[in-house]
Amino acid sequence: MSALLALSASLLWGLADFGGGALTRRLPALAVVVASQLAAAVVLVVAVLATGGLADASPMLWYAVAAGVVGPFAMLAFYRALALGPMGVVSPLATVGVAVPVGVGLVLGERPGLLQAAGIAVAVVGVALAGGPERGGRSAGRTVLLLTLGAAFGFGAVMALVSHASSEGGLLLTLCVQRLCNIAVGGAVLAPMLRPAGTGRALGRELRGRMPALTAVGVADVAANGTYALASHSGSAAAAAVLASLFPVVTALMARGVLKERLRPVQVLGAGLAVAGTLLLAAA
Repeated sequence: MSALLALSASLLWGLADFGGGALTRRLPALAVVVASQLAAAVVLVVAVLATGGLADASPMLWYAVAAGVVGPFAMLAFYRALALGPMGVVSPLATVGVAVPVGVGLVLGERPGLLQAAGIAVAVVGVALAGGPERGGRSAGRTVLLLTLGAAFGFGAVMALVSHASSEGGLLLTLCVQRLCNIAVGGAVLAPMLRPAGTGRALGRELRGRMPALTAVGVADVAANGTYALASHSGSAAAAAVLASLFPVVTALMARGVLKERLRPVQVLGAGLAVAGTLLLAAA
């Protein structure tokens, strides 16, 4: 069950990243982050109130607050990198952030079995190769690389913080607090950019026209966080983190099918190794 949940999180994150990256090519990255998270927060607030989730409040929610502070900056960096570079290259590089939750799991005493360790190693190599040889080329310059690595470790920190915040239950409330903090932090940074006369109104019209897509991105992202948290609690957190980090394969395939981005042979090899690692982990 843990493997299935983690793979579901990977699929949802891949879809959200493709949608967010595509929107960022038409809208400011920070506006996409804030608007998509606002849509997700509305859904979560309704869900928390409808299920009596406020009763689950505990000091563990401070970890959700921390995730909510880190998240907007990670998403902003990642969406900006997706807008500047090819999705099929940028997205796989973001998986290096899996080192954060995997490292936390090991520090807390998790010791994966031989088959799991092999699966983790193969999957990590696979997603690294999926970045292809363009990492040092013109299409993925220094700025894109730095943005992607910053986003990667930010995402890894968010995964670990959300998992810890929901370890005693209250997953819906955890995700709700995280999203509300996302909006507060992202909105505080976005507000000064809207001060020039007419800028805010023009951006508002653009956002309203794309609100269905923004809502889909936000809901997919929060659903991915939720399924990942469930996966990390129902099995090995390290294995769940690696399986959930396979989302770049989804993003790269969608970029190939929808945007007609071409993958190099080494990227195809990387995707194949990622799938092989997934099968090893699922069988463990």
